[in-house]
Formats: sequence, C-alpha cells, structure tokens
Amino acid sequence: MKIKLLFTIIAINISINAQDVGLFKIFENGGNETDYIKMLGTALQADVVLFGEIHNNQISHWFEINMLKDIHKNKKENLIVGAEMFETDDQIKIDEYFSDMYSELVFEQECKLWTNYKQDYKPLVTYSKQNKLKFVATNIPRRYANMVMHSDFAVLDKLPKGIKKFIAPLPIKYNPNLPCYKTIIEQPSQMGHNADPQKIAKAQALKDATMAYFIFTNWKKGKLFLHFNGSYHSDNYCGIYNFLKILKSDIKIVTITTIEQEDVSSPMPENAQLADFIIVVNSKFYKSY
Repeated sequence: MKIKLLFTIIAINISINAQDVGLFKIFENGGNETDYIKMLGTALQADVVLFGEIHNNQISHWFEINMLKDIHKNKKENLIVGAEMFETDDQIKIDEYFSDMYSELVFEQECKLWTNYKQDYKPLVTYSKQNKLKFVATNIPRRYANMVMHSDFAVLDKLPKGIKKFIAPLPIKYNPNLPCYKTIIEQPSQMGHNADPQKIAKAQALKDATMAYFIFTNWKKGKLFLHFNGSYHSDNYCGIYNFLKILKSDIKIVTITTIEQEDVSSPMPENAQLADFIIVVNSKFYKSY
C-alpha cells in the first residue's frame, strides 16, 4: 500500500529529533519499537481508530493533528472524525457551525468546551471544518453520567424519551469483570472520585457505551472513523473497544495509547500490551495544564 504523507520536512525533523533526545518512542503491542509510518499504515486499514491520549500531554496532541491530516490525505471523503471532548447534545451546534450558520465566537460560547480546547482540540475542529469532514460529538452529557455515579443505571429509565437519544440504548451491557472497570472497583483512588467505586465504574461504562454507539451509528462500511479519547477509555482493548465489538464483532479497530515514563527506551511491562501502538512520552516533557 502506498501511503501519502502530509508531514512536512520540518515536522519529520521534529519527530526524528524528538526521538533522538528521548522525548518519545513508538512501540507495537508487545514492546517492539516501530515508527510513525507503520502506525499510520496500520491505522489506514482500520474501520475505527481509537487514539488514546493523555489530556495534558502535548506529544499526544501533536500526533493527533498530524494523524488527522495524514489519514485525511489518504482517505479523503471517507474519513469521519469524532471525540470524547464533545458531548452528544452539542452535535447540533457542531453541525450548525460547520454549515457556517454562525461565527467561531458564537460556537465557542455555546458549546461545553474543555478548558484546554483552544490549544489542544481547536486545531482538530478547525481542520475538520475547513476540509468538510463530518465531526461527531460522542460523549454522554456529563450530567447523565453523574446521575449514574450518584445513583445507578436504573435512574436512566426515568429520563424522557427525547433525552435518551443522547445516550447509548438501554440497558447498558455492563461487565464489571472487564479490566477497565475491575480496576476502578478495586483501586478507586486512581480515578480521583469519592463516590462508590461500583457506581464510578458504571458511569465509566456508560460513557464508553455511548461513545461506541455514536461512533458505530456514524460509521459506514468503507469509511474510517478516527476517534480521540482519553487513553483509559480504550486501553487493554476495553471500554469503547469492547462496546464496539458488542455492536459489530468483526469491525476492525486499531488502538493507539499514550503513556508517560522517565525512560522512553521501552514501555514498562505493565504498559507493553495496552494497545496496538504505544507512544511512550518522557514524563518530564511540558504539559498544557
């Protein structure tokens, strides 16, 4: 397969120099070192690419915008973009903005944007808009995840029918024994919440199920859906990955994750099989917040 690369000479040099000085390295599942070209080529063969980021990691965001551009260069109109950072009830605002119904300023005032939107996610939105790519808000409105975190799945049954269109179809096929939820239950301090860990795990599953549902319902055969999400939502072939496989068992998914270590020469044993591709970033590198 011939891959068309959008990377400029400057970008390539940045990549090479960054690896040379120990800022990051890329590995395949199992720990063998690889490179961007292999990661891109594998991604281009997928139906869905789940790019797992660390939200304040600048190397993550640098890879995201370049992968978006390079995948678009190859897939053209057969690319769909989506992100955890946008909630499903904001989809109409994205569509209106992409249709030039109002200004960028109005869009940014109306949407529930993350605090690091302008520096980290706006480039993805701007590029998608300029190139007329469909951009999908996939995450559940936070208020409904919070309801589950402080109650249980049953609370969702009380939502009006018109509201349920913003979440995955009920009931949620939740498996507490999957690693991504079992870890939350057994090690709740890692998630930074004081609520019941069982309910935190269920809220996490609700987010994962909703993101998977909106990825799947916006994807079509022959298209590639490039999705940006926090790494925990797709690490260990769990979370979003699991719910996509429930929806379509033969859907081809490529996962990418980002981890931070002081030594980037190889992933730690516990990180070596998190995803198809593992970007190991020097933990001392600048963070956006």
